[in-house]
Amino acid sequence: MGTKNNNDFRNNRRFENNKKDKEQEPISEGLVVGRNAVRELLKSGRSIDKIFVQRGEREGSIVVLVSEAVSRHIPLVEVEKTKLDKMTAFATHQGIVAMAAEKEYCTIDDILDIAEKRGERPFIVIADGITDPHNLGALIRCAEGVGAHGLIIPKRRAVGLTPVVTRSSCGAIEHLAIAKVTNLASTIDTLKEKGIWIFAAEAGGDAYYDTDFKCPCAIVLGSEGDGVSRLIKDKSDYITSIPMYGHVNSFNVSTAAAVILAEVARQNKGALK
Repeated sequence: MGTKNNNDFRNNRRFENNKKDKEQEPISEGLVVGRNAVRELLKSGRSIDKIFVQRGEREGSIVVLVSEAVSRHIPLVEVEKTKLDKMTAFATHQGIVAMAAEKEYCTIDDILDIAEKRGERPFIVIADGITDPHNLGALIRCAEGVGAHGLIIPKRRAVGLTPVVTRSSCGAIEHLAIAKVTNLASTIDTLKEKGIWIFAAEAGGDAYYDTDFKCPCAIVLGSEGDGVSRLIKDKSDYITSIPMYGHVNSFNVSTAAAVILAEVARQNKGALK
């Protein structure tokens, strides 16, 4: 037991003193690998989407890192060592890898302030459970392109701002305010208290071109597989739909977003708050 601990200590010392060690820099954009690197990331205050931890017994500094993540409500995902090996291209990950956000998140009030400064009615997009980074990136591009004031995404059971999302947005992510919230349902309650009307894009509602969007509004778009969740749909003020006339019964979420958000922008173009 003593020999093992001494070896671990020497290995850690060599690791800390080796400035060229791969752990000192992310293995790929968005990933921060290893205990020291994750510790510094936590100290920096930079937004962290989630932390992957190797399944099994935990000891030493990793216990402290996990505790810090829990206290800051950063999602923790337990995975097998093989998963971490693959993510890091077999670098020395020491059982922990963090996925940092590609940009800093803002708050709901920040998004509303943008509308206030533009002298426009708030126009917000809400992504409910979108897990495909390409779809989220395309949605960001649509939202920014039509002049939405911001996007809201949930912290759990959805993709964050990963490198793939950034690439898929074709640069739009740099120009759109994005808030990440712990509880989407309570966030919608807050928006309603602030005078925002909630429109869920789902089947069974009024056609989008017959819907009156001339108001402070938030448009909820769900995942391609599950759509808008039942709870969020029930909390919405209106259901708006895209009539389908072919054999398929729905569009990809980013395609649906382009159609509906463009109509919202058309109706509100030039309208003052």
